[in-house]
Amino acid sequence: MSPIYEMVKRFILAWDPDFTKVTPEERERMEIAEKEIENGEYVSENEIWKQLGI
Repeated sequence: MSPIYEMVKRFILAWDPDFTKVTPEERERMEIAEKEIENGEYVSENEIWKQLGI
């Protein structure tokens, strides 16, 4: 591996120690969710709390 790659890898781990790559299935689910958000197909947190009467 190149020294630059190793340095960037260390920066990422220092910035986010829980950094992991996603599986193909996770990537697909994330892409679907992103499309739903773009299309307005979501419920806000405030709407949920309002429905719960809290």
